[in-house]
Amino acid sequence: MQLRRARGIVAAAAALTIAATVTGCGQTVSGSAHPAGSGTGDTVNTNFDKLLRECEIVTPDQIADAVGVKGAAAEPSFYGAVCMWDVQGALVTLNWYEIGSLNNEKANNDKLGYSTNNITVQGRRGLETRRPNDPDSCGVSAGAADQGVIGFWINYRQGSGHPDPCAGAKKLVELTLNLAR
Repeated sequence: MQLRRARGIVAAAAALTIAATVTGCGQTVSGSAHPAGSGTGDTVNTNFDKLLRECEIVTPDQIADAVGVKGAAAEPSFYGAVCMWDVQGALVTLNWYEIGSLNNEKANNDKLGYSTNNITVQGRRGLETRRPNDPDSCGVSAGAADQGVIGFWINYRQGSGHPDPCAGAKKLVELTLNLAR
């Protein structure tokens, strides 16, 4: 009896899922498709040759200096949705959200249980973010020069002797804002 009831529930759920899928996919959208940029007067770079340009906004030497390791090179470890570098005992991450806001960053930090303080970076509002019980890392975010949000995180090896990660992250955001103007 229970097996029959369970099968009935599964069958009803499957039927409901199929009906929702067919209804959602059965709509017609008016208009016609055009290639990107056509008819708008705007040109679109379809060579995709500048996708990772934001990863070059500060130099490896500037990154190493901000982390407190002069004379060492910051080695790129990942370029993609974020840019990351390894610098002798530290991991540095740049995030650049073209469509983002500090209010959204603050809300996400709150959801994650991070502590966030308002600070000023290059004369504009910024956020200094720390994870609970983690004195070895810090992130600083600020509004980008044109739109969106930029931020740097510095994560030192746990328990290692190092400078203040927030000061280094703030320095990198300052350099980015100077260069992005």
